[in-house]
Amino acid sequence: MLAEEQVHALITPHSPADHLRLAALHRYHILDTPACEDFTFLTELAATICGLPYAFVSLVDADRVWVKSCAGMHLAELPRADSYCALAVLGEAVTEIPDLTQDPRTAGMPLTVGAPFMRRYSSVALTSSDGFAIGALCVMDTRPGRLSDEQRATLVKLARQVMALIELRANEKTLEATVRELELLATTDDLTGLHNRRSLLHRLKFEVARARRFRVPLSAVMIDLDHFKRVNDEHGHAVGDQVLHTLGKLLRETVRVIDIPGRYGGEELCVILPNTPLDGACKFAESLRARIAAQIHYAGARPLHVTASLGVGTFDHMDVDDSESLLRQADAALYRAKHEGRNRVACAN
Repeated sequence: MLAEEQVHALITPHSPADHLRLAALHRYHILDTPACEDFTFLTELAATICGLPYAFVSLVDADRVWVKSCAGMHLAELPRADSYCALAVLGEAVTEIPDLTQDPRTAGMPLTVGAPFMRRYSSVALTSSDGFAIGALCVMDTRPGRLSDEQRATLVKLARQVMALIELRANEKTLEATVRELELLATTDDLTGLHNRRSLLHRLKFEVARARRFRVPLSAVMIDLDHFKRVNDEHGHAVGDQVLHTLGKLLRETVRVIDIPGRYGGEELCVILPNTPLDGACKFAESLRARIAAQIHYAGARPLHVTASLGVGTFDHMDVDDSESLLRQADAALYRAKHEGRNRVACAN
């Protein structure tokens, strides 16, 4: 029989102890995940071994009990106060109720008084690696009775397998997230949030190959901040870094999904424009130049305006037919824009 404080925890699931248990549950990121054949197999195996028609893997959340897998009856979730499995997280490793109608905790629950009129419930708690019961593997029947010692021992072993599977899936998700983070670190410039030089050039080679194969236009825009050394000298590198950070944000918000903005080096940035001919790239560059000039930066409380010169090159499948020649053409146009007075766009001849 449950101690009075355990019954109280069931009635008031937001108790401090339950918050720790919920934290353990939520670490696994399993709630509301799609159906999984591995969990279904273990659930069906539990029903078969115990010789009962119903089995469930249930996770006990704050206000609901969510069903990860089931056998014999489809059930997505129940309010926590209406689920037998809420009892399974109150401290007992094995919970067995031979007649649900005779137990005051379960006699009035919906599955007892309504279809399919459950009478028998047996479960093993799913215990996290740090010792918290996050749910249960349970079997049920519409007739009263108990599991045999052998069935009960096997259900315990199956519950361990279910928990091991939960741990495995969580570890896989953590590994995937770590790989994505490492990929992001390997390809992203920390200061601007844009592609770093290595990633930019790698993506450019891919776009060049695609332009050659499908005979589609490809352009590049080189961007250099005007008198940026003066900004660093007069206001400090922290202000210069903030200017570059803000410019990176502007670029990310301005480009299309298919475009590839990157930090080419220092204060020089580059945008690769797939499927974009020269005239379209020049219009983009002019719009970007105006946006950069309109931005207001701050050196302390003092407003600071920064302009940029931009050079545009395009892939012509003749003289400009590889990544190096495309960048050289865009860089030559950038040099011309700076030579002609800065804060302007120069396009390839």
